[in-house]
Amino acid sequence: MQFGIFTVGDVTPDPTNGTTPSEHERIKAMVAIARKAEEVGLDVFATGEHHNPPFVPSSPTTMLGYIAARTERLILSTSTTLITTNDPVKIAEDFAMLQHLADGRVDLMLGRGNTGPVYPWFGQDIRQGIPLAIENYALLHQLWREDVVDWEGEFRTPLQGFTSTPRPLDGVAPFVWHGSIRSPEIAEQAAYYGDGFFANNIFWPKEHFIRLIDLYRRRFAHYGHGTPEQAVVGLGGQVFMRRNSQDAVREFRPYFDNAPVYGHGPSLEEFTEQTPLTVGSPQEVIDKTLTFRESFGDYQRQLFLMDHAGLPLKTVLEQLDLLGEEVVPVLRREFAAGRPAGVPAGPTHAALVARAEADADGAAQTGERTGTDTLA
Repeated sequence: MQFGIFTVGDVTPDPTNGTTPSEHERIKAMVAIARKAEEVGLDVFATGEHHNPPFVPSSPTTMLGYIAARTERLILSTSTTLITTNDPVKIAEDFAMLQHLADGRVDLMLGRGNTGPVYPWFGQDIRQGIPLAIENYALLHQLWREDVVDWEGEFRTPLQGFTSTPRPLDGVAPFVWHGSIRSPEIAEQAAYYGDGFFANNIFWPKEHFIRLIDLYRRRFAHYGHGTPEQAVVGLGGQVFMRRNSQDAVREFRPYFDNAPVYGHGPSLEEFTEQTPLTVGSPQEVIDKTLTFRESFGDYQRQLFLMDHAGLPLKTVLEQLDLLGEEVVPVLRREFAAGRPAGVPAGPTHAALVARAEADADGAAQTGERTGTDTLA
């Protein structure tokens, strides 16, 4: 089980004092948060991709490459790479390069994002969102697995004898999560390829995401990748903690009420009742997070959103101390208890390399047996 944080990189005024960080300050804060995540023992740091204010992470691989040079073991990921508006060739090149620089500590989450105007900004039609996601990933998948690619599709110019460089580290592509909050087509896509499915369940009631994840698990098994329980699932979460629950609610309320992503809508109490948001003590965060397994089954990655809504960097770092020191150690122990032996661990480069080597050995042995039978 992997635990980490994801950021949307918003530049939001602090509602308690009216101050707004500069873009430079916000970018530097995201780096500090990633380094703190490693310091407190988390496994993953993930950044979103946005191309519009009030967000700053327009170049995730640039940021992750910088963080890779300043960390040693943290898995570096995206909490959305826009598969619809980025060129699959450039994604293939950028993430393979990042793989090499980070010694394999890289994966990515593909998605369509939540900003409609990004489509025309990058020459695409939002009405083609799902077809773009399907076609672009088919090409990306091929680019990482074939040294020379001939390809023709609907949404970009053809490729003839094209080789994406650098080639993936150790001949193994980065692990891919397909992220979605609403689209069964994306759950189907993740299942078809045997990739991971990340349900960013932070805004809607759990019943919606139970249906999406159940669909993904069933189709994962349908395509022959394993049992439904062996499908690779990630979940989102949101927390704000103080040692005393009342202090947490009192301090976080103005941030919640003014947040661009959910302010001015349901009350804090309504939102915490209907979504994974937990505002309270570390024990309350533990208790609520442990209920996720009851709804979604055993899963592989839990990411928390903690640095949004104008929260100052000092407060976010305090949150990470609580998460790393008091919450995650308990969650690791409790999630491990009773976890069936067949449920896979969270994806790592080393595990992917080992699986590829085992598959190659198995294919070679099958070939030897077939050859012997033929000669006989």
